[in-house]
Amino acid sequence: MPGSEREDVRVTEEAHAGGPAVRGRGRRRMPRDLGSLARRHRWFLVVLALGTLLRALAMLGYRPALWFPDTYTYVVTVFRPRPDLVRPAGYSIFLKLLEPLHSFAAVAAVQHLMGLAAGVLVYRVARRAPRWAATLATVPVLLDAYQVELEHLLVSDTLFMFLVVSAVALCSTRRTGTAAAIGLLLAAATLTRTVGQPLIVVLAAWFLLRRRFRPAGALLAAALVPVIAYGAWFYATYQRVGLVGANGVFLYARTMSFADCARMDPPADLKVLCDPRPPERRPPSQEYIWAKDAPIVRLPGITFTQETDDLAARFAARAILTQPLDYAGSVLTELARTFRWDRPVYPDQEIYGYYEFPVTPPGPPGRYPAQVGAEFAKRYERGAIGTEIVEPYAGWLRAYQSMARLPGPVLLAALLVPPVAALGRRRAGRRLPGGAYWAVPWSAAVVLLVTPAAAAEFDYRYVLPAVPLACLAAALSIRPDLRPNAESGKELGHNIPPYVRS
Repeated sequence: MPGSEREDVRVTEEAHAGGPAVRGRGRRRMPRDLGSLARRHRWFLVVLALGTLLRALAMLGYRPALWFPDTYTYVVTVFRPRPDLVRPAGYSIFLKLLEPLHSFAAVAAVQHLMGLAAGVLVYRVARRAPRWAATLATVPVLLDAYQVELEHLLVSDTLFMFLVVSAVALCSTRRTGTAAAIGLLLAAATLTRTVGQPLIVVLAAWFLLRRRFRPAGALLAAALVPVIAYGAWFYATYQRVGLVGANGVFLYARTMSFADCARMDPPADLKVLCDPRPPERRPPSQEYIWAKDAPIVRLPGITFTQETDDLAARFAARAILTQPLDYAGSVLTELARTFRWDRPVYPDQEIYGYYEFPVTPPGPPGRYPAQVGAEFAKRYERGAIGTEIVEPYAGWLRAYQSMARLPGPVLLAALLVPPVAALGRRRAGRRLPGGAYWAVPWSAAVVLLVTPAAAAEFDYRYVLPAVPLACLAAALSIRPDLRPNAESGKELGHNIPPYVRS
């Protein structure tokens, strides 16, 4: 039997058995030895080994880790436990759990292990696909140089990605307990980055559409209890409702790419937030939050007071309602940056530089809040902080980063594969036995890409957590275990309820 036919038979058997191919009376076929297991999964093991090597080079070349402006805020929260107005405390809790090690190198190592684990999860879930497709789906998360660099940064994105991928990986379950675990993972993701909130709705809807009402209820309860508890802590601290206190400010900054006060005709209290410059001459959105000369920064008090945030939210709502098409165009423009072939500097050289393996050690923080965070970081490390660049390992990584990244059009192609494949199956009268599992990672990837573009702005690091989900969805939609509707209903798919068929 040719190799491709054997692969098709293997995937068909696994899909209809609900797992790996079996032999005999329901007994799982096990490999005779580790050698046969390694041979069957040899290409994935090669990719995994290369990914491990890249992460080892990062640990050797940039010691103990790489710093980002947000890092210092997270470290302050470790020693002064209270909700932050801009970022939820999930990543600070993660740092607190590792504090007994007193090593930022250990933090970076754990984040690299999370990146490798995300690749393993993608491969495991994609077992319904041919092995070549499952292996290919892991290449971006395991081998993309920018993914490795992000894991080496002391920021929340790697933790967030791992939590979301873990939650999505469990979504084929029928068990209430597993669904509750999904809810807890999503709660942890939401308290790490608030963009995780809509994913609770997406994954709960998946169970509801499949009429799995008890798992859906368990997921929602498990997700909402920690989120509400954190909200109560936030309210007790600031007497404000929410998880953070900056949603209005960030949305205001998003609208400043198109807001025209001449068309909006805002009341006097909102006019102070206007920018007289035409939209094409304005800076990136983030400058309206952090630049000293930004209208909202010039207001009395700190930027994220409830009064300022409410004022910014009113301005943003007025801009969107007055100029809905401009807002939609602005969101699409930001989203389109995700799918460019090149990687231009954005939003500015400083932020862009944090995503590159540096040639020289970064300097000490300049802003006062970051300087305070640096002192707490020394307390965390119980020693000096900074980044030591060690050659030749660092140079090898920089050379690799100049060549190995996922181009935007490839990510776009991965997102288009599932709906195009589904349309082709529908026209051919074919179904995916067991349900369209690709819909879960695909929907999650779309949400993670669209939400920042709609509520804040595009940032390269916001893209990377969506990549493994998009690739997983593409792999799950490429399956040879297809039969015409009539055959699937009478033979292999006779025990699959109609509402879970694709």
